[in-house]
Amino acid sequence: MIEAAVRAVRARTTLVPDVAIILGTGLGGVADEMVVEARIPYGDIPGFPLSTVESHAGHLLVGTLAGRRVLAMQGRVHLYEGYTSQAIGFPVRVLAQLGARTLVVSNACGGMHPLWSPGDLMLIADHINLLGTNPLVGPNDDRLGPRFPDMSEPYDAELRTLAHSVGLAIGVPLREGVYVAVTGPNLETRAEYRMLRALGADVVGMSTVPEVITAVYLGMRVLGISIITDQCLPDALAPASLEQILAVAREAEPRLTALVRGVVERLN
Repeated sequence: MIEAAVRAVRARTTLVPDVAIILGTGLGGVADEMVVEARIPYGDIPGFPLSTVESHAGHLLVGTLAGRRVLAMQGRVHLYEGYTSQAIGFPVRVLAQLGARTLVVSNACGGMHPLWSPGDLMLIADHINLLGTNPLVGPNDDRLGPRFPDMSEPYDAELRTLAHSVGLAIGVPLREGVYVAVTGPNLETRAEYRMLRALGADVVGMSTVPEVITAVYLGMRVLGISIITDQCLPDALAPASLEQILAVAREAEPRLTALVRGVVERLN
């Protein structure tokens, strides 16, 4: 399946990427800053899952950003849409086979740290997988990665240092913390927020972890960035709507786009 998907992409472009980017919530502006050579619908790539979420467009963008060769996934899929974690991780396998050795992922999340606010950007330093599944379950192909990959540093420390440096240079403050992934699609209860915070998580979301596990398995370097879109403090919890969450993400988007552009420009 990977080979068939690579052939389909190679029929449209010969570009070998320096970096791959998953344009989750808040990174739509990166697509506008790219010099796009090809826009390939996911439906034209064998094995690529199709997003059912309105804010996820479903195209693979091929081109350059800040002078670097880039493959950008414009939209992702989630477990709550009915996909398996293996299906969610499949596009990352294709991106790696096309030559990408660095992966940048973004997401929107709920903030459980009491001193952080909606609109803040957080570098993911680590994650907790509470999805109840793993994209590496099933037969392993030793040509692609090890049966038991190490996860002591899923988010590359050098990339986080670079992101902090870029953020300082362009005036974008960055938090750093732990992301916990849950299945959704409902938001969490007060008791669940208390539990997740007690487990050591700073933010909670419904994506990212399957793609990151797959990327680390394949030997890729990963930078993860979250936009905190709502405060999830159990003793002061207010109802949150999708419209409010997307509005906060849109407000933060220019800062996240500038940060990712700066990181891509300075990549070794």
